[in-house]
Amino acid sequence: MHDGMIVLLDRGFSSNAFLETVAGTGAAFCARISAARKPPVLRRFDDGSFLSRIGKLEVRIIECEITIATTAGRTTGVYRLATTLLGHRRHPAFELVRLYHERWEVESAFFAIKKSMLGRRVLRARTMPGITQEVYALLTTYQLIRIAIADATATVPDADPDRASFTVALQTARDQAIQAAGVIADTVIDLVGTIGRAVLDQLMPARRLRLSLRAVKRPLSRYAYKSLRVDRRTYKTTISIDILSTDSISP
Repeated sequence: MHDGMIVLLDRGFSSNAFLETVAGTGAAFCARISAARKPPVLRRFDDGSFLSRIGKLEVRIIECEITIATTAGRTTGVYRLATTLLGHRRHPAFELVRLYHERWEVESAFFAIKKSMLGRRVLRARTMPGITQEVYALLTTYQLIRIAIADATATVPDADPDRASFTVALQTARDQAIQAAGVIADTVIDLVGTIGRAVLDQLMPARRLRLSLRAVKRPLSRYAYKSLRVDRRTYKTTISIDILSTDSISP
């Protein structure tokens, strides 16, 4: 973590000590905190958020109500976010709530590593040092590919990195390694540029708002799927966000 980075944290990572540690790195954070907490209201801002304090940190609190509607029904929840981004004009409450929703992108990261890179295979190492080495190699490769994707999409106005295909980027990087492109010492290696061009040539359409209900992925018995009657369909959604400016949220 470093200056210029915004870290999205779920409710399980919102202890005072942890938030202070994150802020100590120079990174900003946007974290969901429990409605049972009662941070003091020090000053109200025009966007509905308010200045407060958590432990030793000065933070901005955003309280919102989010409604998700699909053809299967609708559900409404109340959320409270804390952030060290104190400028309410530069970082409006509504935009931070929208940003926080993208914390679920981490699931895409797990999928890319386990499915796209590993092909659902288990790690090959059989010792702890070997496992550590293999995990770091996977994470390093993943991060390099994501950097190449981000650099490439940044050259296209209003192009969200979500539109870039990780599979295309991975296959292009793999081809470069297999074909030993640019291994001669006096040859300029343009690996990131090659990946970026492949990604930009095959940009995907803008991502649609979809919802898949949370469910047990692996029940105790492999024969229990039918009896669980789990709805595994994906629904197109409409999301409504209302910033609350009341004094507090009931637990």
